[in-house]
Amino acid sequence: MTPRLTLLAAAGVGLVAVLGFGVGRLSTTPPRPTTPAPQSARHILYWYDPMIPMERHAGPGKSSMNMTLIPKYADETPGAAGVQIDPARTQNLGVRLATVQRGALPSGVSATGVIAFNERDVAVVQAKAAGFVQRVYSRAPGDNLAAGAPLADLLVPEWGGAQGEYLAVKRTGDPALIQASRQRLALLGMPPSLIEGVEMTGHVRNIVTIFTPTGGVIKTLGVRIGMSVMAGQTLAEVNGLSRVWLNASIPEAMAGQIRPGESVAVTLAAYPGETFNGRVTAILPQTDAASHTLTARIDLPNPGGRLKPGMFASAQFGGVSQAALLVPSEAVIRTGRRSLVMIAQPGGRYAPAEVKIGREGSGKTEVLAGLSEGEKVVASGQFLIESEASLSGIQARPLASRSATAPTKTPALYESVGRVEQISPASVTLSHQPVPAIGWPAMTMTFKLTDPALARGVKVGDRVAFGFDQPAVGPTVRWLTKATAP
Repeated sequence: MTPRLTLLAAAGVGLVAVLGFGVGRLSTTPPRPTTPAPQSARHILYWYDPMIPMERHAGPGKSSMNMTLIPKYADETPGAAGVQIDPARTQNLGVRLATVQRGALPSGVSATGVIAFNERDVAVVQAKAAGFVQRVYSRAPGDNLAAGAPLADLLVPEWGGAQGEYLAVKRTGDPALIQASRQRLALLGMPPSLIEGVEMTGHVRNIVTIFTPTGGVIKTLGVRIGMSVMAGQTLAEVNGLSRVWLNASIPEAMAGQIRPGESVAVTLAAYPGETFNGRVTAILPQTDAASHTLTARIDLPNPGGRLKPGMFASAQFGGVSQAALLVPSEAVIRTGRRSLVMIAQPGGRYAPAEVKIGREGSGKTEVLAGLSEGEKVVASGQFLIESEASLSGIQARPLASRSATAPTKTPALYESVGRVEQISPASVTLSHQPVPAIGWPAMTMTFKLTDPALARGVKVGDRVAFGFDQPAVGPTVRWLTKATAP
């Protein structure tokens, strides 16, 4: 081969190689760019800031605290799920559970109060005529006197003159004048005993002794030796001690449980182990604005005067125990706006529930609505769990979703149309159309009748519309009527 042919052959081989490389570049599929694996399709409910769980946003961005928002997914919706806490952490928190159950809650109320004088047993001693105090009997306020104890001797000049006139008239022997003169002595305020003494002795008695009309304690004493007194002037006040009052302070929230006439058991620190029985005579109409308490007035017998006004006492009001749905009082979280409890759910989950509470007593609280019997509530450590639930944006179960009385649910009612195949007093056999709500195909079956009157006026072969439910005894017709043929 000549050198020229050799050069041409080499050039051809090079051209073929270049063309092959170019074709290869054009025909090869380019490599796919590396992309992260797509996340599972999770529905986002809203975006929120964990520091402000109640503030919700429609999309990503910044919160009012300039924090990056994070999504809240549908599969994280609280509802029945609640917040889940690791069992080890639960033990560290000291979580203790209690069962919601029915029990007897005493309707009695405990209160404290102070023994006071019986203001209905007060005697006022007054001067019946003007005079001068000749003598006092060493009395002082606070002295406990028996009935008829002397207080002071008064010189009454007016009585002396009237008594002298009466004795002069009496010597005349005129019955009419004697009677008139004697009546004048009574009108001047002389007690009958004094008049009778003048008649018997025939001497004027213008110094009279003032006695206490009843026994008791001298509350006020206004007589001193040598002083002058006017007619109607109060000399002393004597308060009886045969019965005393206990003024007990009742919390405003419990005032509705107290009734006049109710029996009360009273104990005093002065007489440990001893109980005094009294009765509520009145609930005073005014409330103490500072302590938000009402005063219950309790009447107590006081034989021997052992109960002294001013003594501190405790009162236990009577009452019949009433059945109620109860939870431990410590399980209730009071926010000021509502009351919550933490419900323990399966799988170590906890969720808040709003409750309506009633009376309290013996460490138990009555639940009027919001819980059902048998549910578990957190009785210890609930504040930490509630805080975590709030940070997680978990909403409390609304009050309307549970009732303390646990009303019976109304059975679901299904409707269909069919043909009457057979009738008896207690049942009806129908060839009915499908019932999609419960997945029934068209078929012929026998239904029970709640009332034989439902089938009145219906005969075999009639087309009827009917409604039924499915109690434990089987499908039962609740209403039935003739239907127009299609």
